[in-house]
Amino acid sequence: MTGHVTAPAAALADQLPGWVALLRAPNPGPMTLDGTNTWVLRAPGAEHAVVVDPGPADEAHLAAIAARGRVGLVLITHGHPDHTEGSDRLSELLGGAPVRAADAAHTVAGAPLTAGVLPETPGLVVRVVPTPGHTKDSVCFLAEHAGERVVLTGDTILGRGTTVVAHPDGHLGDYLTSLDLLSAYRGVPALPGHGPALADCGAAADFYLAHRRARLDQVRAAVAAGAGTPAEVVAAVYADVDRSLWWAAEWSVRAQLEYLGVEIRESGAGGAELEQP
Repeated sequence: MTGHVTAPAAALADQLPGWVALLRAPNPGPMTLDGTNTWVLRAPGAEHAVVVDPGPADEAHLAAIAARGRVGLVLITHGHPDHTEGSDRLSELLGGAPVRAADAAHTVAGAPLTAGVLPETPGLVVRVVPTPGHTKDSVCFLAEHAGERVVLTGDTILGRGTTVVAHPDGHLGDYLTSLDLLSAYRGVPALPGHGPALADCGAAADFYLAHRRARLDQVRAAVAAGAGTPAEVVAAVYADVDRSLWWAAEWSVRAQLEYLGVEIRESGAGGAELEQP
């Protein structure tokens, strides 16, 4: 049986390239771990840096980002508020620096992101890698300088534990495909949206894939044993998870049931009835 995972999915990175800096927002919690990670990428000698995920609208945190020097571009891994809430204010503090995201709703003075290399990253090669699943708009960024590479993974891969598939915006089939894509980055450090940096993005992706497949087996077994609503599946499969997080686990359960082809019928009482087609 697969238990609740709270440890890192791969070895921790013992050091990061000198052109990478971390500023952690003061918003710790069950869903944000130690807080949202804001990553600052600046090639040696470059006039402008790239910032990934401004985080919450915390004035001190945003001022600390702005104090790191000139920034030419702000990037968003996905549209959840703990990553984007400070975007407008940070752009203002940075003199109108564009904020770019896959979803146009989260851009500021810039165009939505599409797959491929970004042109406005002096001294760095930054490639947008679409990785939907946690959310529809999730992307990762493969950044490189002088032969050193990192993958900024947002919430697709976390520094500790596993992430939720935020159904209905998130989609488990897409997520499994995205993890398979990230498994190719062997030996490349993963810089997550929450938690510590990991030494090997590929190894972390492999762990996540195995964990998701084991969870699917548990969900199949729970439905076969008579679990009749998403809440009942959560109680059977996520019994080792603190009950205060069961609402988030239900997002993933609904995504799992959809992936398995188990129809979810919402009842008039606010629950749901499951029907195997």
